[in-house]
Amino acid sequence: MADETRERLTQADRRLRTRTALLESAARGLSRYGYGNLVLEQVAKDAGYTRGALYHQFKDKQALTLAVIDWVMENWDQEVGRFVEQEADPVAALLTLARGHAVFCRRDIARVAIALRLEFSGQDHPVGREIEKGYRELVERCVGLVEAGRDAGSIAEGPPAATVALAFVGAIEGTSIALSGQAPYDEQLVAGAAAGALGLDPVVHVPGAAEVAPCT
Repeated sequence: MADETRERLTQADRRLRTRTALLESAARGLSRYGYGNLVLEQVAKDAGYTRGALYHQFKDKQALTLAVIDWVMENWDQEVGRFVEQEADPVAALLTLARGHAVFCRRDIARVAIALRLEFSGQDHPVGREIEKGYRELVERCVGLVEAGRDAGSIAEGPPAATVALAFVGAIEGTSIALSGQAPYDEQLVAGAAAGALGLDPVVHVPGAAEVAPCT
């Protein structure tokens, strides 16, 4: 019985290893070539597997891409989101998000969401809908933090919180793209752009977060 259990675990581990390698390969391909130009045979080859192995895991390109989106979001939650949740102060949470996103964007897989969002803009497609869903959830999360910051007095009143959240997300995404390959400066500069969108001035750099003060 113990040997059978170990064998099942080994098979499950192998399947997970194969799936993860295919997802990472597909994420790189989607980032570089987009959905329309993604070739499944090349995805499998780059991952070190056959096309048959890919189809054993995913029935078609759409299923693979939807799985990639979920996988990238799970990685973002692990590498960025969970640290945001640990911050009690709304401003610290927002700047932690900005810094974490900048670091996350150093990886190829981080470009998937932006690439697909541009490709499917204005289209009613399952992939486009899933990408927009993730984008809306991020913006809504930021709306809540902006509102909490205003309630606490650490973020000044101004444009609607939803508008500020859109500017904040645009600032961290756009600056992260513009500063691709510019580590370690990207992290601090993305945080600065994010602070500007929130109406804050970065004044001191400290490990893990930037102190901020309201613009006067």
